[in-house]
Amino acid sequence: MRAEVFPLPTQTCEQRTAHALREAAQAGERGGFVRLREAAALEQARAVDSQREEGLQAGRLNGAPLAHKDMFFRAGELSECGSRILAGHRASHTAIVLQRLDAAGATDLGALHMAEFAMSPTGFNAHLGHGRNAWSEGHVSGGSSSGSGIAVSRGLVAGALGSDTGGSVRIPAAVNGVTGIKPTQHAISMRGVMPLSPSLDCVGVLARTAQDAASMLQAIWDADSLDPHCLATGKREFEGAIERPLAPDDIIAVPAFGDDAPVSGEVRAAVSRMAEAFASCGATIRKVDLPDLRETGALATLMLGAEATSIHAKWLRERRGDYGEQVLRRLERGLLYPATRYVDALRLRAPLMTQFVERYLGGAQALLLPALPYAVPTIEETLEGDASEIERRFGNFSYWTRGINYLGLPGMSVPAGKSENGMPVGVQLIGRAWSEDVLLRLAHQLQGNTDWHLPSILSHRPRVA
Repeated sequence: MRAEVFPLPTQTCEQRTAHALREAAQAGERGGFVRLREAAALEQARAVDSQREEGLQAGRLNGAPLAHKDMFFRAGELSECGSRILAGHRASHTAIVLQRLDAAGATDLGALHMAEFAMSPTGFNAHLGHGRNAWSEGHVSGGSSSGSGIAVSRGLVAGALGSDTGGSVRIPAAVNGVTGIKPTQHAISMRGVMPLSPSLDCVGVLARTAQDAASMLQAIWDADSLDPHCLATGKREFEGAIERPLAPDDIIAVPAFGDDAPVSGEVRAAVSRMAEAFASCGATIRKVDLPDLRETGALATLMLGAEATSIHAKWLRERRGDYGEQVLRRLERGLLYPATRYVDALRLRAPLMTQFVERYLGGAQALLLPALPYAVPTIEETLEGDASEIERRFGNFSYWTRGINYLGLPGMSVPAGKSENGMPVGVQLIGRAWSEDVLLRLAHQLQGNTDWHLPSILSHRPRVA
């Protein structure tokens, strides 16, 4: 089966890739790219065309134009991670997930904007400038996989890889009106990807639809004997699994929001709207208590701070002035965490995950949660005040995503319409460990009966596919 963004094109793959490169170049920084791989992408496209001419299978991705966050290394090419410290850095090896996408017949158009070292949920970068939301350049793009959300939403690529340590796939997917999935912790090999917090880092996928996300996730999912953290034992089938219609035994848990819940009224309405849509598709809705993610979020923050500071220790000593102020503040805070608190965070992880699943997912396939606590803010709103004030106001931007990384559960952001300011609003589906097929199926069946994933911004733009 082939996903809808990966059909057999009437053009050659080379023609299609050349068109996509021109569109990306014309979009400039608005398109989310920091570098294009014109010659290399066209060479990949010609290889796909040669396979077709010889009557060979071109791969499940069929020449689809992709691009990826600038922290997925490719041998001999620049990989700067949105930073000044790694400016000019050329990788010595290619990330295994890029190797797998290449083998699946995709073309890689280039590197995408990201927050410095993947450390901003809004898409801010002190060196590259802000990510610009695909719907409104005055609004934040979400981060840290900012360019991935922008490029997919603008229709410049069929899909993109991102990383998710505290929401960095799901947040840009939500604010740009696309679909994003973070798999189970350690399911996908991180070999050849710049780490932030190895205990929390996940490779994730952003695409226009759940169907396309399934195709990409299937392409990169496999065991990796050279990555000791990768828990996948082999390939998995997602494309076929998503086709079964929803039925009453598909139970979705929906929380009851109290007056003090950290979520705006319009986001609550989006969660209710999605629950109603799932019910109309045949699923059963079950009411549950609202999860309190403050503890898991705090533990995730502690874990990220300690691990990221360890990774950056040498640069903090020798190149402190090359960090942006916001990133430096977060890294230096990691120096203050006692080792006993870090060990506690590791020790509590499994029991807290078990408690969460039993309480909120008992008997249900997925839990509906907001992706963001409020509507997409403007860039100007994230700049008002000093650094500590900004951090205080937007410290809860990833409230609904960060704790899910600590629990290690898969999460998927799905478009759920627009907020009052006309910007996209997303809702998360949270599942048990290794239930990516379930989340993708739920989202695919929902998208077959709603049009929230088909935003008006794309109606006047030529499709890349």
